Amino acid sequence: MTDFLQMQTTLERQLDAERLATALVERRLAACVQIVGPIQSTYHWKGQIETAEEWLCLIKTRRELYDEVEHAIIELHPYQTPEIIAVPIVTGSEAYLGWVAEETRPP
Repeated sequence: MTDFLQMQTTLERQLDAERLATALVERRLAACVQIVGPIQSTYHWKGQIETAEEWLCLIKTRRELYDEVEHAIIELHPYQTPEIIAVPIVTGSEAYLGWVAEETRPP
């Protein structure tokens, strides 16, 4: 099992994505959050097909922090049902993953 995750969520506004990214990094729940966008999302919502412009946040963290990151996203996210998914980082450079580990530990 890997010790690291890349989590992701999408937000409607760039400012909301920036606020979430800053909060996660300040709380040391993420070493890095990359904001990509705008992107176009097409999805089912309440029986309708919707299309929206969104901003994608890619969150680099440790697996053991998943629950805390999920809680922070729910706390800070304006959506009723935010996307929160995680994929394991199967491998990566030792230096980069060491940095992720260091930056997600309390000072």
